[in-house]
Amino acid sequence: MPQSNAAKTAIRDVVESWAIWRDSGQWEQLATCWHSDGRMVATWFTGSVGQFIDGCKATWAKGGMSQHFLGGTAIQLNGERAIAQTKMQIMGRSKLEGILCDTCCTGRFYDFLEERDGRWAIVLRQPVYEKDRADPVNPNETYVLDDKLASQFPMGYRHLAYAQSQEGRDVRKDLPGLRGPEIEALYAEGKDWLDGKPLRR
Repeated sequence: MPQSNAAKTAIRDVVESWAIWRDSGQWEQLATCWHSDGRMVATWFTGSVGQFIDGCKATWAKGGMSQHFLGGTAIQLNGERAIAQTKMQIMGRSKLEGILCDTCCTGRFYDFLEERDGRWAIVLRQPVYEKDRADPVNPNETYVLDDKLASQFPMGYRHLAYAQSQEGRDVRKDLPGLRGPEIEALYAEGKDWLDGKPLRR
């Protein structure tokens, strides 16, 4: 039990540090949250940790900003492997059809972690997008979405994806939400990871 508690404490530290370092532009510290072969999935990105951080740096340099607020974490352990699910919100500010809006997406970080040489770190982070919304910064303004564009994106991250697409990003349309085959496949992948099987991606 003491070893289990120590592992869970170390994993929570990784998850919490990720949000602080990502949102404050502390890139060298952020990289330590992953193992060197770690991978990241987001609405706008799928690839290595190095490529992800480069993408974040580029957005930061252009004045872009997003914040990640965290809730509780549930951790499953099996030896040197773990799955951590953490409630989170992704909050951003961008324009929807010319109207400055705050977007808020609620979901979970689903992290595949491993202990190597005494250090717990992320091998793969796959966010789960459960619901989102967008509110005009100026409450006297309103936005009207293009239904054809909006309908291309899942309900769980429709406003977030819409805003990102208007920024010129290539946004994925197949990411897991609260229900459906995508989240069931992710749970199955998590079980396989805990059982010692290699990642499928």
